[in-house]
Amino acid sequence: MKRKIAAIFAADIAGYSRLVAEDEEETLRRLASYREVVDDFIAKAGGRIFNTAGDAVLAEFPSAVDAVRCAIDIQESLRTRNMAYPPSRQMSFRIGITIGDVVERNGDLLGDGVNIAARLEGLAEVGGICVSRAVHEQVANKLSVQFADIGAQEVKNIPTPVHAYMVAMRREDGSYSKPQLKKPGAKLAAAPVWMWPLVVAVVSIVGIVVTGFLYNTKLKQTATAASKLAAPPGAVPSATPSPMPTQMAKTPMTPPNAGAAMAPMPAPLPSAAPMAGKLAADSVPFINERVRNFLAGEYSAAGDYKAFALNVGGFTGSALNQPNEDAARSMALEQCQKRADAAQSPRRCELYAVGNNVVYTHGKPPMPPAPYVRYDAMTERAFASKDFPIVRDPQKIRLENMFAPAAKSRSVALSPGGQYFMVLGASSADDAARRSLESCGAIAGVACLVVAIDDNFVVPIPTLFRVTGFFNAASNASIMADARGEVVRKLTDAMGWNAVAVGTSGRPGLGLKAADEQTAVTSALADCAKRDRDCHVIAIGPFTVGPIN
Repeated sequence: MKRKIAAIFAADIAGYSRLVAEDEEETLRRLASYREVVDDFIAKAGGRIFNTAGDAVLAEFPSAVDAVRCAIDIQESLRTRNMAYPPSRQMSFRIGITIGDVVERNGDLLGDGVNIAARLEGLAEVGGICVSRAVHEQVANKLSVQFADIGAQEVKNIPTPVHAYMVAMRREDGSYSKPQLKKPGAKLAAAPVWMWPLVVAVVSIVGIVVTGFLYNTKLKQTATAASKLAAPPGAVPSATPSPMPTQMAKTPMTPPNAGAAMAPMPAPLPSAAPMAGKLAADSVPFINERVRNFLAGEYSAAGDYKAFALNVGGFTGSALNQPNEDAARSMALEQCQKRADAAQSPRRCELYAVGNNVVYTHGKPPMPPAPYVRYDAMTERAFASKDFPIVRDPQKIRLENMFAPAAKSRSVALSPGGQYFMVLGASSADDAARRSLESCGAIAGVACLVVAIDDNFVVPIPTLFRVTGFFNAASNASIMADARGEVVRKLTDAMGWNAVAVGTSGRPGLGLKAADEQTAVTSALADCAKRDRDCHVIAIGPFTVGPIN
């Protein structure tokens, strides 16, 4: 046997047994995929895996710096992969790292160093990293990360407390969180032995008083509730639309076909009347096919009392066979909101149906005419977040971190005001497009446009000009009024690159069905020059454009 000092890395999956119980085959398949990522990062960092068991990984590194840097890389990579799955199916590792004296035997490592790393892993947050004080001292001035001191921790089978630190993980915008470190001296000294009986007595008395108070309060609440008539609670108000939710979405915006570059944009729709009538699974917005099948089958067949809740991000909750209607309402809302909160969705859940009746307080989200996407080989190109139109740089970073690496099928829809919504890991491209459009439309209050599907932009993305908004030929003030109808007619269903130019009198010139952006621009300017002067380009594809600053 050989003794040595090593940085020990321990990792396992949070909630692995539950994931296996829910879907063993899919969980094992994803475990193999995630393990490839973990193993690759460990090898690249100079580490060596010395033991594995189920979802657990034990590795050694030549230095604490290498181990922590590797752990951060693993967590960031797997966090991105997890974005393609609903919160309940995300597979997240917890990682613990320490430096310790270990014994090597037949390639395996044994000793307190291995045991402490495993205990630190148990202290780590889901998707987080926990390190010992020895590791913190080695790494603190060598890596640009923050640590949160969680103090001395009593852990199983380790005789002395382990002083531990949490590693601050990177935010979605690329910056690192700054945990609040515990102030020195904040930890209280151990209480003397004689004080423990007094502490126990005080805690017992307080417990009895609090229990009696809560019991008495509960009796009063029950009596009050029984005296009231059963009235359905008001629906939870939806959050004010904001520039970007987190996770799902639906189809395009303006043109009758999102791929047909220059169809006229629909005008913003007035608020629709609240939905009502009998529940029809096919007409429920925001949801995926699995939930739709549940509504059409198990939910519809269930007796009273039942309820279904959702939010515009696609999160849902349901309650079947409850003792009364209020219980069903409460359970459906609570289940939905827990799922939304777990995914940090900013949208509130609302009741959609009680029993088989729709009670949703909002109308159907504004949608563009079908088909939502028309694929055009002349204008499609590889998705690049830096070229995504209208949105600002922080949103482009979010698209790079979330949309680009996510599992197929995925779609992102954009509104004229710059709101956008992503759907990741859908059952098909059509499903992803529809849902991205529905959610984007509900948030923006106007029909949106599908900009990207999977790895490609599916509308022409200008590179010679700066995108300033959505183009609506029927209402564009730059075009003289009696010419707008003709522009709309010629642009409808025109494939390829299309451009519109106008002169000082507002007489339009069109460049249609071109093989590239430059050809469309040249043709539009030449066509405009035949009937006007000082012509300039105002639109390319579905976008209004201006000069690049």
